[in-house]
Amino acid sequence: MRKYLHIDLATQAIKTEELHGEAVIRAGRHLIARTLLDAGVASIDPMSPNNPLIFSAGPLAGSNFSNANRLSVGCRSPLTGGVKEANTGGTFGFALGQLEIAGFTLHGAAPEWCVIRITKDGQIAFEDAAPYLGKGNNEVARLLLDKYGKKISFALCGPVGEYLGLLAGISFSDTNQRPSRLAARGGVGAVMGLKRVKAIVVDTHKMPPFHDRQKVMGAVREYGAKLGREPAIDNFKRLGTAMVADLTNYIGGLPVRNFSAGRMVEEADGPLKLGGSFIREQNLARGGKTAHDCMPGCMIECSNVYFDAEGREIVSPLEYETLGLVGSNCGLGDPDEVARLNATANDLGIDTIELGVTLGVLMEAGQGAFGDVAFMATALEDIRAGNARGRLLAQGAARVGEHFAVKRVPVIKRQGISAYDPRVVEVTGISMMLTAQGADHTAGNAPSFDCKGKSTDELVAASLGLQTSVAVADSIGFCIFGRSVTDTNRQLVADALNAAHGTQLDTAALDALGREVLQLEWEFNRRAGFTEADDELPEFFFDEALPPTDNRQRHRAARVRQGLTLALERS
Repeated sequence: MRKYLHIDLATQAIKTEELHGEAVIRAGRHLIARTLLDAGVASIDPMSPNNPLIFSAGPLAGSNFSNANRLSVGCRSPLTGGVKEANTGGTFGFALGQLEIAGFTLHGAAPEWCVIRITKDGQIAFEDAAPYLGKGNNEVARLLLDKYGKKISFALCGPVGEYLGLLAGISFSDTNQRPSRLAARGGVGAVMGLKRVKAIVVDTHKMPPFHDRQKVMGAVREYGAKLGREPAIDNFKRLGTAMVADLTNYIGGLPVRNFSAGRMVEEADGPLKLGGSFIREQNLARGGKTAHDCMPGCMIECSNVYFDAEGREIVSPLEYETLGLVGSNCGLGDPDEVARLNATANDLGIDTIELGVTLGVLMEAGQGAFGDVAFMATALEDIRAGNARGRLLAQGAARVGEHFAVKRVPVIKRQGISAYDPRVVEVTGISMMLTAQGADHTAGNAPSFDCKGKSTDELVAASLGLQTSVAVADSIGFCIFGRSVTDTNRQLVADALNAAHGTQLDTAALDALGREVLQLEWEFNRRAGFTEADDELPEFFFDEALPPTDNRQRHRAARVRQGLTLALERS
């Protein structure tokens, strides 16, 4: 059994629901999509207090099962207007699981800014947030740790979320208590801000009870052993997500200067400094950490702790999406510069993907030069200050592009495109078109998929398979980076879930769960008013050949949707 809490912020009333069996397992992204659809949230203003904010941990949360302590945060996105599940690592899902809490929903808005405190003995209190307002996340984290001790996990609404900026995510404590793991995308931090919840502080405790603990622990060992034998996992541990920059630069799909080129450095010119190999060697020489677990129990350790030339920590983590969008997309080639901007973004609690796309659009508008790191730092300080310019920038790339009448704005469903140029990384591009989440690569990413000579239908089928697999992982609290083990050992995963909660799930039930998530999300967006036209890529991807491959976008939204219909019929 797990508890699910419904928290009425206006009255501070709390309703506790008991979940058993499959109700515990159908968590995360599935719970969010089903809840939002059934509650009619598609017709609710996303910037209304009536937009619920959902926090959901997976069915193995609180254990040391590698990859299984992810957390899902969901609502109707104020950035896109569609469904939103923002996924994060950190310790918060782990802490909820240890308190035998499956999750909670924040309803309405508090009359005054508050901190929600959840203790290991089951007490829930609402405390004054005044001492924390207007401060950066690093300072707030220090204050919370001083007040409540080290055996806690926390979720923070940063200063940008306080003034309802749509760049705002929700920041969670990592395994070293940094406020650096974000449920970043879609403006979920603005929804936390409109509810006037500054922080949620949860005790850590002990591993929760499971239906058959011995079998669960056996599955923990078996899954971990399989991870240890997987070559892809070893690469993540050694090089981190930054290794993707080496790949996308090589194939010509790296975003460079607002998606105007696909390669930053030619092979003959030496290594890409934004890539995994260069960053690993430099960081090791400086005393940094090239392997770091973003959540308890994780054996992949694809995070890092990035140091400067004097051997001091700049930021943790420094990851591919930030390197690609705050870095090459804005004309930066030095990881130190990207890391310092990343550290500021973490302190503000904002999405570095949307930030990088927004700054690239700002440079496209002639407001600053590509490669001008001082211009970028000033923009971030404006965002921190919440002055008129900062509040404009905090609304994200689509709205900034509209304000400056920019023609080349790389967004889908008003959300910034991830760091994969869809003219080259075509399966990922199609995933970003099809997903109800907006331009989100995590819906189905395949940067190494050979797209040459493939038809739209073939690429859509590949994308749909990936989207289904990812939706399963997102619905059971698993990290998608473990898919090479998770997807090929479905019976092991089903057995672990059954041992944990006394269910009788088979592998087909897991696949059906993923497919149902996609259907629920598409239906939510349909009810929210989305049409096929909202799936389309910006026109410049069709009109402009991308150097050095000279590829153009081949796939119109109408044809992609036809391919989806065909793929669904075949499956």
